[in-house]
Amino acid sequence: MSQSIHSIDSKLVHEHNKHIIKPPDFSLSSIKQYFVTRFTSLWVGTEELKQYSLSQVLNPFQPLVELNLHQWNFFAVSFLGWTLDAFDFFTTSLNVSNIAKDLNVSIYDITWGITLVLLLRTVGAVIFGLLGDNWGRKWPFIINLGILAVIQLGTGFVKTYKQFLAVRAIFGIAMGGIFGITCGDALGDAPKNARGVLSGIFQEGYALGYLFAVIFQRAIANTTKPGWRSLFWFSAGLSLLLMVWRATMSETDSYKRQKERMKENAAAKKNSKFAEFKSQYKKVIKTHWLIMIYLIIMMSFFNYSSHASQDINDKVTVINVCANLGALAGGIVISHASNFIGRRTAAICGNIIAGAFIYPWAFKPMWVTAFFMQFGIQGSWSIVPIHLSELSPASMRVFLSGVAYQLGNMASSASSTIEARIEQNLHIYGQTMSIFVGCVVACLFLTMLFGPENRGADLGMERDDELSVYDIDDEENDDKKEILNDTSCEKPEVEHKV
Repeated sequence: MSQSIHSIDSKLVHEHNKHIIKPPDFSLSSIKQYFVTRFTSLWVGTEELKQYSLSQVLNPFQPLVELNLHQWNFFAVSFLGWTLDAFDFFTTSLNVSNIAKDLNVSIYDITWGITLVLLLRTVGAVIFGLLGDNWGRKWPFIINLGILAVIQLGTGFVKTYKQFLAVRAIFGIAMGGIFGITCGDALGDAPKNARGVLSGIFQEGYALGYLFAVIFQRAIANTTKPGWRSLFWFSAGLSLLLMVWRATMSETDSYKRQKERMKENAAAKKNSKFAEFKSQYKKVIKTHWLIMIYLIIMMSFFNYSSHASQDINDKVTVINVCANLGALAGGIVISHASNFIGRRTAAICGNIIAGAFIYPWAFKPMWVTAFFMQFGIQGSWSIVPIHLSELSPASMRVFLSGVAYQLGNMASSASSTIEARIEQNLHIYGQTMSIFVGCVVACLFLTMLFGPENRGADLGMERDDELSVYDIDDEENDDKKEILNDTSCEKPEVEHKV
């Protein structure tokens, strides 16, 4: 086959190569440069902002028209999978007293079932993360949903407390595997311009799951003879419907390229697929170990901010509704803004908004304070799916994003205990909430300020291919050309890696 030298625009090559994450450099000059750029990179610059029209900046839904049917299909099934995950979780928390009465145990005993779920979610993230990265996302997702359906169905038939704990423990493992897989499929093939707002919409699926749980609690659990058991049986049916939908679909295009690359590398090295899988993971850990630690710390503070700010005025309906509306609005607005001003800067803006409303939210809870508090908290949260995806290596994106998320969730499970201890010492609830949330928001602010960023990075295996201004124009380089062509439509970014 004939080959010809094809010259590539140097600007496009630079845009591609600067997203490549390399092993951390601990030389004094590199450390100094890194910390200096944590401040200088917060502002993208007037020149970059001038490249966007006013409608692009103000209309968060405009990028969504770039999605085709294939991309919408994957986003929708993933979004609903994440929403169902939340729905299934809240079926227990909304029925703690009902289950305790039915099983003749205390409410405290039933809350151990919730604790088991939180503790075992990391196990599920590890298991399904490894499966999703190496054997595809389709069947691990279907199996995951199948386990959730069986467990929810079984929970509705439990007769003893021990049976309840057993099924909730297995549920925790299954629940922990959902985020990594659905996040990977939701954003994997999405256009770069739309990834910001899609990230926010996807993340708010968890809040939507809670809302659906409340609605169907009133519609089913409170009106049927089996009571709370009916709600668990109903959720099992929803999982089955989603399994059928996902079974009609293949893998994402980005995962197909990843699988083909792994196959080619294994053949070139005369390795088995499993040996190539281990080789890739060793390489990734060597390069990304510091980012892995950072992501776990970041997700711990994100989860703390969520739990700490949602425990006030839960019984006031109007305030709760306004808080959820604020979360939805913040999730869409700030995630969309992150495409222009950066993921870190967008999250920091959300933290500043939340920080400004801590005092009135804690001492004078009203609909407006609840709205803007959650606007800031959940607005910051909205960048999490895309930020995790851009910083995680393609070969272990499901694993790393899922494990980091669930480890952070496990770490934050102590938030209620910390709040109770502070309140015990101060004897003032509003002051307790304001101190704790203020500390969490400040820690998250610093974590985002000094953390890395990889805004606009490609989510495929080709991201780590270092290119030159000269490339061989043959079939083996089609992936590189595709990435460069995609990059040519993307606005230049400012700062991306450690």
